[in-house]
Amino acid sequence: MASVFEYAPAPESRSVVDIAPSYGLFIDGEFTDAADGKVFKTVSPSSEEVLAEVAQAGAADVDRAVKAARRAFEKWSALPGSERAKYLFRIARIIQERSRELAVLETLDNGKPIRETRDADLPLVAAHFFYYAGWADKLGHAGYGADPRPLGVAGQVIPWNFPLLMLAWKIAPALAAGNTVVLKPAETTPLSALFFADICRQAGLPKGVVNIIPGYGDAGAELVAHPDVNKVAFTGSTAVGKAIARQIAGTDKKVTLELGGKGANIVFDDAPIDQAVEGIVNGIFFNQGQVCCAGSRLLVQESIHDELLDSLKRRLSTLRLGDPLDKNTDIGAINSADQLARITALAETGEAEGAERWSPACELPSSGYWFAPTLFTNVTQAHTVARDEIFGPVLSVLTFRTPDEAVAKANNSQYGLSAGIWTEKGSRILAVANQLRAGVVWANTFNKFDPTSPFGGYKESGFGREGGRHGLEGYLDV
Repeated sequence: MASVFEYAPAPESRSVVDIAPSYGLFIDGEFTDAADGKVFKTVSPSSEEVLAEVAQAGAADVDRAVKAARRAFEKWSALPGSERAKYLFRIARIIQERSRELAVLETLDNGKPIRETRDADLPLVAAHFFYYAGWADKLGHAGYGADPRPLGVAGQVIPWNFPLLMLAWKIAPALAAGNTVVLKPAETTPLSALFFADICRQAGLPKGVVNIIPGYGDAGAELVAHPDVNKVAFTGSTAVGKAIARQIAGTDKKVTLELGGKGANIVFDDAPIDQAVEGIVNGIFFNQGQVCCAGSRLLVQESIHDELLDSLKRRLSTLRLGDPLDKNTDIGAINSADQLARITALAETGEAEGAERWSPACELPSSGYWFAPTLFTNVTQAHTVARDEIFGPVLSVLTFRTPDEAVAKANNSQYGLSAGIWTEKGSRILAVANQLRAGVVWANTFNKFDPTSPFGGYKESGFGREGGRHGLEGYLDV
């Protein structure tokens, strides 16, 4: 995209990560082939290059992994919390030591810019393991009774948008609480989870405590349904979350669901325009908008609509789309051909329904999966682009006149995961935030995360919380 500055290419070296031609399932401390011998290929979204061949877990492999986790549970749960903490601290330190390698790997397998994996994802991954290592010997002070007990085997299914970070959100509290884990990464991004398996071996984690089984949705369904799984944790689409809720109904399994979102970013007329524009860009174009809590609905007070929109369009014209391994890149590749097709179809629906579409001048690479940053204006609450989660770099712009109207429009969604408020008045921030039905409300910022802070949603955005002291509850018998 056009810029007053010309940026010379600044690619991160691929040589810092050594990707093997093939990977097995990680069960009971060893890499092993799938029982039926099935494999699948994982490709780089920016180039469509095949990165590796990965074993595809089936029902027999899920059963093997759960049995390994069950065998490991007795000794792992009996360890003093201070001993479990040592392993978590060791894992956190190894993640820090290998952070450059893991950042490059995540960018290759996921498509997001190296600046995001290097500066956001990996520091947060390590921070979560450090944080929950600190809790491991203090569970009696977490507010869930004097001697809370672990549940047993946790079956965890994670998405492709933040593969390593979602792994950390789930595995760190599970291990701190004394549970063992079987984790299924997304089929389009299995590599960082398999590298994490190697980190577990490097840290000397006892066999069977963590098991990683790449595969498709059928493997996830087998894991959720397995009778010896005590806890289910899922991050992903609302449709799959509903299916999981139906599947475990009538069982004694504990469940945490972190599902879709359609976050409202509310800008009042006294907000600092330049600061708000940066927050809007970060809210929807971070990770190409493939974020469950993305600020995909922009609610602007009518009196500043034109000024804000002009400033936003100028800012979008300076974003750099291209090679995710280039340190100057702002917008990387869409994760898969299927996701690109969904984003494209929903954007075309927005145009067909009468919303006005705008994108900055942008040359898309010839190979890979790419979508230009897109704005929709003249949007009403009835438009599909204002209701459905697009999960891409697409922003719908609506207007409001009064704070009450802003709150009503923000809450007019089946989702309730996140929201943002932009104003110079602290009293307005508190008054509006108190009325928003969203699990996370940011004030004069967006997409800020910390391991000490709980994250989760209302309504069709799921239930339960991950992160903070609250993130332990889902892994304890309370």
